[in-house]
Amino acid sequence: MGKIISFSNQKGGVGKTTSAVNVAASLGILGHKVLLIDLDPQGNATSGVGISKKQLKSSINDVLIGEASAKDAIIETDFENLSIIPANIALAGAEYNLYQGNGAERVMKTALEPIKDNYDYIIIDCPPSLSMLTVNAMVASDGIIIPMQCEFYALEGLSQLTVTINRIKANFNSSLNITGILITMYNSRLLLSLQVINELKKHYSDKLFNTQVSRGVRVSEAPGFGCPVYYHDKRSKGANEYLAIAKELASRI
Repeated sequence: MGKIISFSNQKGGVGKTTSAVNVAASLGILGHKVLLIDLDPQGNATSGVGISKKQLKSSINDVLIGEASAKDAIIETDFENLSIIPANIALAGAEYNLYQGNGAERVMKTALEPIKDNYDYIIIDCPPSLSMLTVNAMVASDGIIIPMQCEFYALEGLSQLTVTINRIKANFNSSLNITGILITMYNSRLLLSLQVINELKKHYSDKLFNTQVSRGVRVSEAPGFGCPVYYHDKRSKGANEYLAIAKELASRI
C-alpha cells in the first residue's frame, strides 16, 4: 500500500514546493513509483515538473469538486517514475466549495483511495497556509514533512503547526504523525543556523533529517527549466542532498 506524505508549512518561502518536487523526483530515481499532487493554487509544483498550467484538461480542483476522478487527472511527467495531479489558479476557489459539503475534511482522502495502491509514495505539496486544503491533505496523509529555514520565527511556526497536526490526529486521522523536519536553505557558516538546529534537537531530535538542503544556485535554477534539480545538474550538491533525503525518507517509512 502506498504511503501519502504531505509537505506542509504555513510560512511561505521555506522551500516547501522545491522540497516536495525534488524529494518526489528523487524517490522516482531510486526506483519507487511516485505521484506528486500539487495542492497549492500557485501551481508551482506543476510548472516545476514541466507541465503547463494553461493547458490542463483536469486538475486537482476538478478532483476535489467531483468533476474528475483522481485517476483521470494524473499526468505522466518526463521524469523517471514520476506522475503528477496538477494545479492552477482555479484551485483558489476550492476552499469555498469544500466548506459547502458534509465531511469536507475527508474529500481528498476519499478521492485518493482508488489510486493509493498504484504508487509507492504519494507526495502532496500543500499551500503555505493552514487552510481547508491543508486540512484535507493532512486527513489523507500517513505523515507530514515540515520544511523550514534556520530562523527563530520558523521555530514559532513549527509550534503552531504541531498544534494543528495534533488536532487533526485527535479528530480525523489517528495515524497521522510528523515523518520528519527538513532544514532548507542551510548555511553552516551562520551561527544562527547552528543555534536553531541545536534548539530543534532538544525537542525534535528523532524527527530531524540527517541531511540539510544547502542554499545553492542549481536548486534555485531548476524550476526555471521545468525540472527537478537532479535533471538540471545531477552532480550538484542539491541533487545529492535530495537523493540522500529521499533515501532516509524511504528508510523511515
